[in-house]
Amino acid sequence: MPERTESESRKLLRRLRDTLATTGGGQDRLDRITHLIADSMGTEVCSIYLFRDPETLELCATEGLRPESVHQTRMKLGEGLVGRVARTGLPVNTANAPQEKGFRYMPETGEEIYSSFLGVPIQRVGEKLGVLVVQSRTAREFSEDEIYALEVVAMVLAEMTELGVFNGDADGMRALHKQPVMIRGGTGQEGAAEGRVWLHEPRVVVTNPVADDPLTEIDRIREAVGKLRVSVDDLLSAESLDKDQKAVLEAYRMFANSRGWLRRMEEDIQRGLSAEAAVEKEQSAARARLEQVPDAYLRERLHDLDDLSNRLLRILTGQGSDTGAAMPENPVLVARNIGPAELLEYGRKLKGVVLEEGSVGSHAAIVARALAIPLVIHADRITTEALNGDQILVDGDQGIVHLRPEETVARAFRDKIAMQAAAQQRYASLRGLPAQSKCGTVTTLMMNAGLMADLPSLDGSGAEGVGLFRTELQFLVRNKMPQRAELAALYARVMDAAHGKRVAFRTLDIGSDKVLPYMKPQDEPNPAMGWRAIRVGLDKPGVLRMQLQALIRAAKGRPLTVMFPFITELSEFQTARAMVMGELHREKSLGHPVPARVEIGAMLETPSLAYAPRTFFELTDFVSIGGNDLKQFFFAADRENERVRRRYDTLNVSFLRFLSQIIARCAETGTPLSFCGEDAGRPVEALAFAALGLRGLSMRPASIGPVKALLRRVDLTEARAVIDAAMEGGAETVRPALMDWLAAQPE
Repeated sequence: MPERTESESRKLLRRLRDTLATTGGGQDRLDRITHLIADSMGTEVCSIYLFRDPETLELCATEGLRPESVHQTRMKLGEGLVGRVARTGLPVNTANAPQEKGFRYMPETGEEIYSSFLGVPIQRVGEKLGVLVVQSRTAREFSEDEIYALEVVAMVLAEMTELGVFNGDADGMRALHKQPVMIRGGTGQEGAAEGRVWLHEPRVVVTNPVADDPLTEIDRIREAVGKLRVSVDDLLSAESLDKDQKAVLEAYRMFANSRGWLRRMEEDIQRGLSAEAAVEKEQSAARARLEQVPDAYLRERLHDLDDLSNRLLRILTGQGSDTGAAMPENPVLVARNIGPAELLEYGRKLKGVVLEEGSVGSHAAIVARALAIPLVIHADRITTEALNGDQILVDGDQGIVHLRPEETVARAFRDKIAMQAAAQQRYASLRGLPAQSKCGTVTTLMMNAGLMADLPSLDGSGAEGVGLFRTELQFLVRNKMPQRAELAALYARVMDAAHGKRVAFRTLDIGSDKVLPYMKPQDEPNPAMGWRAIRVGLDKPGVLRMQLQALIRAAKGRPLTVMFPFITELSEFQTARAMVMGELHREKSLGHPVPARVEIGAMLETPSLAYAPRTFFELTDFVSIGGNDLKQFFFAADRENERVRRRYDTLNVSFLRFLSQIIARCAETGTPLSFCGEDAGRPVEALAFAALGLRGLSMRPASIGPVKALLRRVDLTEARAVIDAAMEGGAETVRPALMDWLAAQPE
């Protein structure tokens, strides 16, 4: 067939737009579109396959194949040539389809007589919607121009699908963003919440994919790109940028000034697309290409291009991040990722947070824990599935999100929330009682905190103190180092709010997954085992001394408890402890009041410290087991890796034996010992720790009630006997034995 000229491409798109504008149901529109495309491209067949669910494609309309196969022919993602296009997001063009690798014959379609095959994805900015196919009897490959023309048509179909043009009553033709969706992610913070979606970055809606005047559209795209370049240059001129921020913006500038990028968008416009649709077409094509690239650095550039394209779309459409929409009641924040300062701005008005990215130790997770709101991470495609105002259920316990749930699901979820609320009311009656087991053993239950907003939970939860106050949040939410006076005032307010209860301030714990924007190390292949926590403090003593001075001044003569993170050997603790003593001497010599009593402790987060010389246990005033990191290093299971972090049971016999060794070493020297981390707040794990001899547990405030309730109804001596019997019996984990024993205990 002859090459498509630019005017013919625009003519096809205008005919397509006119067809879409006519009245009729979704199926009727699809049927007319397939006829139109086959006629315009001179092919015997045109078919549209749309996703019925994330893994299944369905033939929804065809010109040329057997009509009875519509809504009957289905294939899995990656199955056949159509499935390959859907999986890769890249075209398949072949002169002999039956001989092509992966070809799947569908006898009900009658397609065996068609040799040539061209399939292109129907996709919109990473959201795969379906596949558009043309076929002909003649054995030939389609030209570059024909491929390009079909991609442009597919782009318009994607926009129309997004806008609901094909919605109807036909099977498989339900509207996008109307169907119930369940997304399985990871647990960032436990808890359950029901609310309405609030998108951190609202989707840009393109309502005009086809344009009549290419010259006007080209002027628009050039003007918008010019504004984009100026905005990136302005950002780069900011003095507060660090090296890595500049590197990202330099990548932005490279894309923004790419002649190839602008040229391709102008070519798309010449074919008949509007400026906005041209931006999205190139964004979708780049996404498809980069998603196939194994190199992590190149894949990261995908985010740069995404962000830049979104900025350009907002310039073109005027749809800024502030759309004027009112935040719904009970908002659940949905975002690709979010920084701690931005999340803190939303504050406690949020019912929950759902992120496409994130990690269990990310800044957002730390803030979510501080705000006591459920967080689900790694929720794949949530930002493309969700719309502002959508009903959403967040199950932080299971790491599951239900978007636009069916009523049966919502009802069951509400029952779960009601049961949790009723349980919390029961726990409230225990608030003033000690966690005393039937055998008379008392376990001290403390809470973890990191914000002033946490402190009201100290009285409400029944916590006996703060076993861990994370001081890094005050550093993470700023773009420059906080001043000593600022920190001293904050720490003083924390002590005031504690009303005399003990607060263990952990010194700055940065590095690994907590990186300060103004103090970044060189890239490290394994940051969890790199330059972090006390290692940063000892290498940059000025920062650590400044924080110690702020803590001493905040005490104003009251008792002070300081805890150093990630101590791995005796000498690190000796050096850090000497710094505290030096600052105490300095403050006293300046005439400033010093704390009435100072406790200096260490977090045991690596197995090496458990085998430190006896001198360490004699020198330190207390030891707090940092369970999250210790488990990571003990099992060699990266806590940020969803595939392995849940693989190993905390009640594994090997891990419990290791904890017993730590307990014994501390008992020899009379060193107070506690366990801090997520596992301390899980009642069965807390029971096991207490039975082994741990007399202090620190957890999130909401966990104190459930843990106390369980400890008060059991005999720890009996629980220890169950654990010992399971160990001696060769069990890999004591959990089954402990659960069976608990089931037999009276309520």
